[in-house]
Amino acid sequence: MTSGHFYHAHIRRIVTVFGTLFNNINVMRKDQTSKVVHITRVPLAYGPKAKFLMRLDEKKDLQGNKVAMKLPRMSFEITNMVYDATTKINRNNTITAVDANTTSEKYNVRTFAPYRLNIQLSIMAKNQDDALQIIEQILPSFQPEYTVTVKELDTMNITTDLPFVLTSVTMTDDYEGDAMTRRAIVYTLDFETRIRFYGPVSKKAIIRVSDVNLSTSETLTPQVNIHTTVSSINDTPDDYTVLQTITDFGFNELNP
Repeated sequence: MTSGHFYHAHIRRIVTVFGTLFNNINVMRKDQTSKVVHITRVPLAYGPKAKFLMRLDEKKDLQGNKVAMKLPRMSFEITNMVYDATTKINRNNTITAVDANTTSEKYNVRTFAPYRLNIQLSIMAKNQDDALQIIEQILPSFQPEYTVTVKELDTMNITTDLPFVLTSVTMTDDYEGDAMTRRAIVYTLDFETRIRFYGPVSKKAIIRVSDVNLSTSETLTPQVNIHTTVSSINDTPDDYTVLQTITDFGFNELNP
């Protein structure tokens, strides 16, 4: 398996990027004269919609210090993750890239394991107009995908274009019961994206010394040695001098 601990926060990065796509949605309220009364920013949180709908049911009476959960609001969660065999490449391939901070050191990492990630966004509102305002601020951006450039590894300059594909939109009205029951209109948007899981990152080994012995096919006795090295062990990968020494051992009995 692996030789030590490593963590690239791939899933956490996807969750953060997905959340930033919907953290600036607003709902506008108007009076009978179409004058804007106030604009409310829609809260967004990670978690299943069932948890937020449960909070609505738990605080119906609003007695004492209880405060009802404010609508509209949005929540999202990861619903599924499957291996993506269609984008699989040779697992023995190695990717080499420069250090993202110093741009002088080079690092190696084995090729990624591709997966497809399903994320579900839930829009909860107490009236249809609020829900439609939110929906119409989202749908125009997804036709059906919205692509974001994401940095995949913190230590390496590896970026990828990450598409978030809108696969379906459904609506449910959870209103049932008497007139005192709070209504919850829920729009559910399903998205699919891809995620690449990288293994441990290692510093690229720089060959500073090499020895090559040349001989004929009839014998393994070396006739010529070529010794190559850099001028200093502390030279950087882009600033060095190559020194080469060729030694002839003088074995001429095969070539009189």
